[in-house]
Amino acid sequence: MSFRRVFVQSLFALAALAAGPVLAQTPPSEAPAAPAPAAEAPKAEAHAGPLFGDAKAGESKAAVCGACHGMDGNPTDKQYPKLAGQNEAYIARQLGLFKSQKRQNPIMLGFAATQSDQDMHDIGAYFAGKTSLPGIADDKLIERGQALYRGGDAALGVPACMACHGPDGRGMAGAGFPQLAGQWTDYVATKLKEWKAGTTWGDDANAKVMPAIAQKLSDADITALASYVEGLHTAAGTSAAAK
Repeated sequence: MSFRRVFVQSLFALAALAAGPVLAQTPPSEAPAAPAPAAEAPKAEAHAGPLFGDAKAGESKAAVCGACHGMDGNPTDKQYPKLAGQNEAYIARQLGLFKSQKRQNPIMLGFAATQSDQDMHDIGAYFAGKTSLPGIADDKLIERGQALYRGGDAALGVPACMACHGPDGRGMAGAGFPQLAGQWTDYVATKLKEWKAGTTWGDDANAKVMPAIAQKLSDADITALASYVEGLHTAAGTSAAAK
């Protein structure tokens, strides 16, 4: 065997010995981990048909709501909306928006996150069966508030509020429009100003209605309108409040 051949074979042997310890120092456990599969988005609950709330079942589920909204849906703190008399479908929809975070509210998210669609309808049914206590409108604002609510303002491109919320402010449950009658002036004004600033509650057709209207209202119009709807009530509501 020639000296050149022996020298080359020796080089290969040394290379193999040198590589051995390097490979041994890289255990399989330290190999780059495969990317973790992406988390699946929460799936919407499937229903065979429309859901209907059970007011009796909703009574216990709504107990926690009483801390802010009042046990009968009539809160004493004006920063919280009245839920008494509000239609079931609207309450269930808003809880769904809180849960999906399409409507932002950290407090409500914590509550809604644990509720099923049926729970939301049960809670809605419970409050729908309660009576909203009538509020009081500011006499100085009634004329403008009433004009906007009942006739809108063609020059501003603002439609009459009662076209969707009803002449008595009870809303239209089938179309998804809420009750406004008796709602706190402060709460209504705050929401209108939020919509005016560009806040939306969702991405469907209903979610786009109020921001488009609120952007056409002045702050003075918002105050007058909010005051007027607080004063809206039926004769039956007045009698109930007097007892």
